[in-house]
Amino acid sequence: TDPRQLTPTIMGDMANAACMADGFDNIQKLPDPVPGCPNFRRVPGFKVYCCGQPTIAGFEAALTKVCGDKYPKDGPIIWFNLRQEPDVYVNGEPICARPPGKIGEYAELGDVTRDIAKSNEVEFLAQCEMRKNENGGKLKAVDINKKALEIEVKELKSLSQVIEGVKEKFPGLVHWRVPVCNSAAPLENDFDIIIKTLIGTAINTPVIVNDQVGLSRATTGCIIACLFKEFQISASFEGLVETVPGVNLSLLKTDKYVMNPEKDTLFRGEFDVVKELVATLKDGAAAKNNADKIIDLNGTPKTGGTGIKQLRENIAESKLSYEIMDDAAQAFLKTKIMDNIQKYFYLIVFAGYIREQAAAAREAVEADKKAAVALPASGKCAIPAAELKIGKTFVQFMEENAGLRGLIDTGKGNLQWERDIPPASLANLEQLAAKDFQGNLGKIIHDIYQTAHVMFGDMPQGDHKKRAKYRFASKTLMRILPNNLKGEVEALIEKKSITLDLYEILGQCTWGQGIKA
Repeated sequence: TDPRQLTPTIMGDMANAACMADGFDNIQKLPDPVPGCPNFRRVPGFKVYCCGQPTIAGFEAALTKVCGDKYPKDGPIIWFNLRQEPDVYVNGEPICARPPGKIGEYAELGDVTRDIAKSNEVEFLAQCEMRKNENGGKLKAVDINKKALEIEVKELKSLSQVIEGVKEKFPGLVHWRVPVCNSAAPLENDFDIIIKTLIGTAINTPVIVNDQVGLSRATTGCIIACLFKEFQISASFEGLVETVPGVNLSLLKTDKYVMNPEKDTLFRGEFDVVKELVATLKDGAAAKNNADKIIDLNGTPKTGGTGIKQLRENIAESKLSYEIMDDAAQAFLKTKIMDNIQKYFYLIVFAGYIREQAAAAREAVEADKKAAVALPASGKCAIPAAELKIGKTFVQFMEENAGLRGLIDTGKGNLQWERDIPPASLANLEQLAAKDFQGNLGKIIHDIYQTAHVMFGDMPQGDHKKRAKYRFASKTLMRILPNNLKGEVEALIEKKSITLDLYEILGQCTWGQGIKA
């Protein structure tokens, strides 16, 4: 079964796909832009970079910045594209295929593999060529706001053709597609594809990860790449660093990472299912510390990063927003929060796997090579990063720890979605309603709001708080309605004659009597 919550929209046949421009006004969210490469940034402490989909000129600008004046332009550079949707380039600008109903919207496109993405790209290029020819050399497209565009096509290339052109100046570039979804974790096999691509690279080999804008998917890929770099550092240098006088090894270890204890528990990622994982996984607390440190470095400046998305704290922020949304928006956000928790859970598990592999790699040097890499003082090995091996795939690790899959499937929704009304307050309201609902209605509304004032006392003043209290009042009034009124109101809500709204319910209970569903 698919562990992800959000129902995917299948990409479908390219013949029906809409052309959507990747770029848009205000796509750049960060300072110091690299022309043509949206939201390009480096993860502090790592040669790992994150960005949105570049223009043709943007590829060269980003790679030139990555190489600087020290790294050779013909040296190996790994570039991961994490998008599910295929791209073509019209006059040097990227345009992607989208299901017509998912323009500028959040879209999960199902189980798109690298082969499907490559095949879709070839088909999409042919479609664009055909549409352009049928329209006098102009291609019809839309921007993310669904505004119609008509572009006079001077040059049309697939992403693959663009990359081949980029390789003329950067022949060591490896561009690899790993299509992943937005909200949930990459599939277990996707983690292995990323590792397989990175095995054999040096610690200073640059890794670049992109999606459309440089948000969730790219940030997730960068976290995985940084955890792999940590594997290289841990397995290669631990023995070497121990020989350097005055170096405090604990400063280099992210498993001792301590978050600000003043932070709310949800912002610290202390969800029930994560606490259970930490207790179950070998060295679970260290794995969580490891993942949290890397997530923070890939996050916003307030957690030490240079990015836009804070994958852990974003869950807590979404949970706070949940309380003020209407039911339809809540249903969507709930699935998104559960998917985000599943992703966070998997990143901790992956950190645990990487830690295990680093320890194994240090011991896995063949006997005849051990003398060459062993340090005389300690006998510990300092293995060149490019020679490191991984003895077990992440999929195999998950098979050995299969209970973790069940744990996250059942535990990701284990959050308190609604605030509990204090039992004494509820009993008081139920008593007033049972005694004389119409006669006590003024007091009932007063007492509901009095209770809400106390319950939402932790929220700052403003529209969010007002809305949360109003939703609570609407739901609580509905909860305590006498049975005859409740049946009437429920029927009207079901028929969409009214909504679950305090004033509409009050209206039906007073002057609306007799209006039947």
